[in-house]
Amino acid sequence: MNITVETTVHAPIDKVWTAYTTPADIVQWNAASDDWHTTSASVELRVGGQFSSRMEAKDGSFGFDFAGTYTKIVPNECIEYQFGDRSASVEFIQTDKGVKVRINFVAEEEHSVEQQQEGWLAILNRFAKHVEQKY
Repeated sequence: MNITVETTVHAPIDKVWTAYTTPADIVQWNAASDDWHTTSASVELRVGGQFSSRMEAKDGSFGFDFAGTYTKIVPNECIEYQFGDRSASVEFIQTDKGVKVRINFVAEEEHSVEQQQEGWLAILNRFAKHVEQKY
């Protein structure tokens, strides 16, 4: 099953792209809630390149790595990647109201669809807030 989340970012598309693909920015926005944070991130932005981020609870009780391989990169338009046996795509769509960022991903079976949708959307909304405050 695929899940789609999206938000609109009120910033120039090149700034939106940069904030989504730069490790220094990723560690600032990549968390679903205030009690989590990303402690490190790496990006090799090319087809076949690797990415990873380390997400941890701020109280140190839990953490995990999110990593994968880029399968398609079209600057300022889309990113596709594989992570484990799953895949995702990120679209950057210029609109009159800003840049619509739409993520479509294959759901996993451990958490409910609602939990996954809420978590990915929370991260995406934090991303939008980060970009809008920065630019």
